[in-house]
Amino acid sequence: MEALLPIIMQLVGGGAGGAAVSKLMSGGNMSAVLGMVTGAVGGVGGTFLAGMIPGLSGMLGKATDMAGAASDAAGATAASGLDFGALAGQGATGLVGGGILTGVVSLIKGVMNK
Repeated sequence: MEALLPIIMQLVGGGAGGAAVSKLMSGGNMSAVLGMVTGAVGGVGGTFLAGMIPGLSGMLGKATDMAGAASDAAGATAASGLDFGALAGQGATGLVGGGILTGVVSLIKGVMNK
C-alpha cells in the first residue's frame, strides 16, 4: 500500500487541478469528467517531470541521506515508513501538472472547434 499511496496522491491532486482549470477556462468546451481525466494524467506526468529537476527531487521523496536524517530528528516515525512531506509535495506537483495539461488540452480543443 505504501508504494501505491504516492501515485494515488498524484492522481487525486491532478484530478483536482484538472477539474479546477476546466471550470475556469472560458468557453466551457471541456466537461468536468474530461478535465479530471486529463488532470490525473497530467498529475502523474507532471510529478515525474518535476522529479527530474534537481531542486524538486528532494521534495518528492528522493531525499538524500542528510534530509532523511533531518526528518528522523524532527520526529518522523520510522515504523510507518510514510513521508508526509513527500506525499504533500507529490500532491502539489500533481495539482500543478494536472492543471497545466488540462489547460493545454482545453486550448487545443477550443482551437479545433473553431
